[in-house]
Amino acid sequence: MAEYGPRSPEECYGPALEKARAEISSRDPFVMASWAGVRYEPAGEGSGYFEIPFLNERYRVSFPDASIRDSRGVEPPIPTRLILLHYLILASGAPMADRWIAFRELPGGMGYDAAFQQRANRRLAGAFGRRLDAFEKAARALSGIRLDVGDAAFAFDVLPRLRMAVVLYQGDEEFQPSANVIYDGAADRYLPTEDLAVLGDILASMLIKLAGS
Repeated sequence: MAEYGPRSPEECYGPALEKARAEISSRDPFVMASWAGVRYEPAGEGSGYFEIPFLNERYRVSFPDASIRDSRGVEPPIPTRLILLHYLILASGAPMADRWIAFRELPGGMGYDAAFQQRANRRLAGAFGRRLDAFEKAARALSGIRLDVGDAAFAFDVLPRLRMAVVLYQGDEEFQPSANVIYDGAADRYLPTEDLAVLGDILASMLIKLAGS
């Protein structure tokens, strides 16, 4: 009898990655770049590359084959590759809404909310609920912009037209510390809800790592 172990990221996300690559190759790169707010550099004979800032890194996405490298020439993990390709494909050119929404307010967000709370909000509350100084240090390392809400809060330009924020509450004798990852109201015009959930996990992991937690 065959043995079935855990599926690798390639097995889980490979088909989605190939679908995204095919979609990229069929699009006009100049239109994609304009709607996504990124630079496209043509290289002749229908080829070129996009430059996409993503948190504290800058990625180069080649066209038309959609291979991706970071500033050191290293291929990023599959979830990051999918987010960057989906961003190029789905970017609508819509302005940011300049208002915040919770994850559960995103299309279909209620169905993912329990997992999102565990992967993002609870991890952040556990890491920083009693350590606001460590949160501020990590947030500033990601070029966070302070917000006047909660006990500590920072906004992050995750992608050129996609902004997220983290709001922390220290809690007291009656209430435990809590954290909320929130999104600009136009976030769903640039990424599907599944990818926005992954972004919450990525942002939480990066902040915790930068704080040495």
